[in-house]
Amino acid sequence: MGMSNVLFTLLSCMFFMGLVAWFSYLKTRGGVNDSTGYFLAGRGLTGMFIAGSLLLTNLSAEQLVGLNGASYGKNMTNMAWEVTAAFAITIMALYLLPKYLGGAFTTLPEFLSTRYDEGVRRYTVILFMLGYILVTIPSTLYSGALAILKLFDVPELLGISYGQSVWLIIWVVGIIGAIYAIFGGLRAVAVSDTINGVGLLFIGMLIPILGFVALGNGSMVEGMKTIALTHPEKLNAIGGSDDSVPFGTIFTGMIFANLFYWGTNQYVIQRTLGAKSLSEGQKGVLYSGFFKLAIPLFMMIPGVIAFHLYGGNFESVDLAYPALVADLLPTYMSGFFLAVLLGAVFSSFNSLLNSAATMFALDIYKPTMNPNATDAQLIKISKIFGVLIALVSFCVSPLLMEASTGLWDLIRRFTGFFNIPIITIVMVGLLSKRVPALAAKVVVIFHVITYYMLVWGTNQMFGFTIDLNFIHIYAILFFVEVGIMLLIGNVKPLKTPYVYKKNAQVELAPWKYSLLTTVILLTLVVMTYVVFSPIGLAYETAIVSPYFWPIMGSVLLVSIIMSYLSMKVWNKKYENYLDKKQEELINNKKSA
Repeated sequence: MGMSNVLFTLLSCMFFMGLVAWFSYLKTRGGVNDSTGYFLAGRGLTGMFIAGSLLLTNLSAEQLVGLNGASYGKNMTNMAWEVTAAFAITIMALYLLPKYLGGAFTTLPEFLSTRYDEGVRRYTVILFMLGYILVTIPSTLYSGALAILKLFDVPELLGISYGQSVWLIIWVVGIIGAIYAIFGGLRAVAVSDTINGVGLLFIGMLIPILGFVALGNGSMVEGMKTIALTHPEKLNAIGGSDDSVPFGTIFTGMIFANLFYWGTNQYVIQRTLGAKSLSEGQKGVLYSGFFKLAIPLFMMIPGVIAFHLYGGNFESVDLAYPALVADLLPTYMSGFFLAVLLGAVFSSFNSLLNSAATMFALDIYKPTMNPNATDAQLIKISKIFGVLIALVSFCVSPLLMEASTGLWDLIRRFTGFFNIPIITIVMVGLLSKRVPALAAKVVVIFHVITYYMLVWGTNQMFGFTIDLNFIHIYAILFFVEVGIMLLIGNVKPLKTPYVYKKNAQVELAPWKYSLLTTVILLTLVVMTYVVFSPIGLAYETAIVSPYFWPIMGSVLLVSIIMSYLSMKVWNKKYENYLDKKQEELINNKKSA
C-alpha cells in the first residue's frame, strides 16, 4: 500500500471513528456522575444496546483473525465455541439473569461475597484479573495488531522489523482504547459497541462475498460451488479425535466453558446487569445468540476461501484473514474496515478494562481499603487501576508472537485456568444452601494445580502427556470439583443455611417471547450443524447428501411443535415459576 493510500485510509478511518465518538458522547453526556452510571450505565440499557454491546464485546480481532486462521488451517470444528454458545445464552437469559437482577448485584464477586464470604470474593477477583491481564486482553490487542500489520504492511512502510511493528501497533491501539474505556464508563462502551457492531456485520458479510467472487473468477455462485465441491472436508464442523474441537467435546467441557463466558464472566455479564428491566435484559442476551449463529459465515468461511485462493502455505495460519482483506478489499473502503476493526478491538479491550476496574473498585478497594468511599473516589480509583492494567497488558501482548500453534487454540487452553472453578463455585452456590466458603477456596487451589498438571505439567515435569483433549478435562474437573464442594458441604455444612434476599432495582417481569425465542435459537443451532456436516456441505460427492433435506424438514417440524407449546403451555409455567421465586425472596427478606 503506497503512502497516499495509507494517508487516505488513516483519514477516512479517523472520520468514521470520530462519528462514533461524537454520537457516543451525545448519548452518554452527564450519565457517569455516580458509580451506578459509570459501572452499570445507570441501569438503563435496553435490549438492543445490550445485544450490540455483547456482540462487539464477544467478537473482536481475536475472532476475525483466530477463527479464520483455524478454518484455514483445519476445518470448521472451532465454530463450536461460537454456535453452541446458544445453550449457555439461554441458561443465562432464563435462569441466571433473573437471579442477578433480583439481587441488584454490580459484579459477580459481589454475589459470591453474599453467598460465601469476602475471601471467596477476593479469590474470584484474582482469577478474573490474572485471566484478563495474561490471556484475554493480550490476545485481543495482539490479534488486532496482526490485522493492522498485514493490512498496511507496517514493517516495510516504516522500515522496522516484524516484532517492532507488533509492539508499536499494540501500544498505539491500546493507548487510544484505554482512554475511551477509562474515561467513558460502561454506557460509552455499550453505545460505541452497538454502532461498531453494525459496521462489523457489514464488513463481515462483505469479505466472504468478495472472496467468493474472486474464487469464482467474477462469479459468486461459482466461488460457492468451488468450496462445496473441492476439499469439502474444510466445511466439516463434526470434529474427529485429531481436531482441536472433537465433536464429543460439545457435550462435555464446551457446555461449561460457554456457561462460564455467558453466565459468569464479569466483562460480559456487566452489560446485562445494567439492563433497564429483566425483559430488556433477556431480549439483549437472546438477540446476541442469533448473532453468534452468523459467525461461521463471517469469521470462518473467509478462512476456507483463503485456503482455496492461497493454498496452505502461510507461515502462520493467523495471517490468512489479514491477507484476504489486504488483497480483496477496495482501497476506498480500507479506512472503514480499519475503523470497524479498531472498533472491535476497542470494544473487547474497553470492556475488559472497564470490568477489571469495576471489580477492583467495588470488590477490593471499597470492602478492604476504604469502606466509606464516595462515588467520586470509586470512579477515580477505578480509572487509576485501569491505567495500570492497560500498561501491564501492553507489555504482555507482544509475547503472543511465540504462539506456534495459532492464537485461538492457545487462548482456549489458558482460559481453562479460571473458567471452570468460577462456574463451579457459582452453580454450587446457587443450587445449594449449606456448602461453606471453605469448599470454594479449596476448589480454586485444587483446580489451578490439577489443570496445569493435566494439560502441561506431566509432560514438562515427568516426560509423558495425558492423551485427552483439554475440553474434556474441563468437564472432568467440573464434576470432580462439584463433588469436592458437596463433600465439604456434608462434612462441614454452614450452621445457618444461605438465604437469597431480594433487592431488585428494576422491573422483573420476564419477556413474554423469551421461551419462543429460545426454541427458535436452539433450532437454528441444530440446523447450522446439519449444514456444516458430512450430511450437508461437507458431503464428498455432491453439494449436500440425499439425507440433508429430510433431516432439515424433521428439525423444522419439531421446532414448530415446540414453539406452539412454548406459547400455549410453557410460557405461563415459566412466569409462575419466577413469580413463586420472587415471593420466596420477599418472604426471606421480611424474615431476615
